[in-house]
Amino acid sequence: MSAFDDTPSMTPATPAPSLAEQVAQVPTQPGCYLWKDASGEVIYVGKAKNLRSRMRQYVTLSDERQKIPLMMQLVKSFDYIVVDNEHEALVLERNLIGQYRPYFNVDFKDDKSYPFIALTKGDVYPAIKYTREKHKPGTRYFGPYTDSRAARDTIDTLRKVIPICSATCAEWKRTRRLIASHADDADIINLVCAQKGRPCFDYHVGRGPGACVGAVTPEEYARNVRRVERFLAGKRSEVTGELKAEMAEAASELDFERASRIKRRLEVINGLDDRQQVVFPSRVDIDLIGFYREETIAGASVFVVREGRTVRTCEFILDKGLDVDEEELVAGFIKRYYDETADIPAEVNVAIDLADAELLGAWLSEKRGHQCHLHRPQRGEKRHLLETAERNARHALMRYMMRTGYADDRTNQALLQLESALALPAPPLRIECFDISTIHGRFTVASMVVFTNGRPDKSQYRRFRVRSVTGEANDFLSMQEVLGRRYAPERMADERFGSCPDLLVVDGGKPQLTAALTQLEQLGLDIPVCGLAKADEEVFVPWDETPVVLPNGSASLYLIKQVRDEAHRFAITFHRELRDKAMTVSVLDEVEGVGPTRKKAIMRHFGSMKRLRAASVDDIAEVKGVPRQVAEAVYETLRAWSQA
Repeated sequence: MSAFDDTPSMTPATPAPSLAEQVAQVPTQPGCYLWKDASGEVIYVGKAKNLRSRMRQYVTLSDERQKIPLMMQLVKSFDYIVVDNEHEALVLERNLIGQYRPYFNVDFKDDKSYPFIALTKGDVYPAIKYTREKHKPGTRYFGPYTDSRAARDTIDTLRKVIPICSATCAEWKRTRRLIASHADDADIINLVCAQKGRPCFDYHVGRGPGACVGAVTPEEYARNVRRVERFLAGKRSEVTGELKAEMAEAASELDFERASRIKRRLEVINGLDDRQQVVFPSRVDIDLIGFYREETIAGASVFVVREGRTVRTCEFILDKGLDVDEEELVAGFIKRYYDETADIPAEVNVAIDLADAELLGAWLSEKRGHQCHLHRPQRGEKRHLLETAERNARHALMRYMMRTGYADDRTNQALLQLESALALPAPPLRIECFDISTIHGRFTVASMVVFTNGRPDKSQYRRFRVRSVTGEANDFLSMQEVLGRRYAPERMADERFGSCPDLLVVDGGKPQLTAALTQLEQLGLDIPVCGLAKADEEVFVPWDETPVVLPNGSASLYLIKQVRDEAHRFAITFHRELRDKAMTVSVLDEVEGVGPTRKKAIMRHFGSMKRLRAASVDDIAEVKGVPRQVAEAVYETLRAWSQA
């Protein structure tokens, strides 16, 4: 066909290959993959030992992580990068996550930069500073510190121990410019500073080494810088040893003024150690990382232990929680945290086993320059301290949620999502939920829980004893009875039962929903109803045969599950109360060989049903007048009741 021929072609357009067909052409080498949405934005970055095999798990939904189905609905294209080995893939993955900040990858909740203590190693006279800057080459960073005051206090204490210039000092900045303008005079830079410099205030009070006036040589200053690095890395015993040696040398040379200055510096270090808790008898260098997760948010707490002492704790808020796999959350945090810090210990302790533990250990070892491995403590002091870190992570998350109003915002979001998903006329400000609890038709009870404005309203909770006599468990008949009693005209007019709900939730699927609708129709009530099935967390509605699937991790699903679980908890608690009361009265009557006399003897011996349930066969057989065979029968009956 001519390039100028405008006759329409009859050749059918070739359909674009599907995502699965495209993945089938991906190589089997190690590398990183980038899933993209319709706009081309990267929404997830991952690494793989075998790119094709790993990516196929996504498109076939054989990856069991909860977020995958939702994520793959958004994926329209992908990129991949091939590398030589899995270790390079890990490093590249971290860089790509930092570059694109994908929504589905684990990251810090707030986008702020955390403070670091930095040493400007690229200068002739490196200075120390408190900074939130992006990491620059030629500068060594220590941290991050989540407590800015602690970082500033550390710098202040450190300069009392080891004289070093501050990057905020005007004379240090002037000296830096002076050195830059005399680049050819590197050999005599000390003399240049002595001739043209001015002493700063810190030099007069002993915190500055006098680089601004040539009072210290670059070699002597470099020795101080190395001490600062070891001090910040937690190797304080090395610094203390060197200072003690210098003090002894000064004393032997009768330089008592210098010896006195060094002694005061040692006292500062000793005072600092006194304030820090000794947690290990040996001088171990480890980090312990605890996590606490809510539905879509998590807290992380890092205990930094150096030479057996907890030198600092850091707390972070993560933008993922129970909506991602725990292993992914932990591994994602480790990559993010240690990508930014130069302070890497010999051992990192977490509460779970990681599939990539060996690979992450190799990456950390390379960054550290010495061996580092990941460990899951099972017992002992490490396990105890890890549990403490987990408690701190929980408190950090609770403080964040309180400070930011996160819970209120999420509750409002949940109510609006439920209004839209369930086609309600307005946000469900009052939600009522019912649940039935029974054991083979006996002690059948129901619970009614109420959530007002998305929060439990326990003053409105109610409990019902089901009166229907069925001879066996019948949740549908029980639910109809309870709804008939709750929504009877006299109860609807009773202020103690509150107003009519905006949404009624029943625990179960289509059959339970149908039973509720039938009862409400008989009462002539038009109340929005839905049923929540436990199996797949599907929401059944009257106007559609297909259940509504609320997005996993959404605020609406979290709220409706919370309502359902609270109703179940309240029902099972009431059921157990009735069962335990009946147990006290009649359980021994069901045991063959136990009459009124033996029953009285057993109860007198143990004093309570709680102690009797905890007793062994031998304990029961010790009761006067109770044969071994009867004791065994009592024990087995009690076990059957307890496990019901």
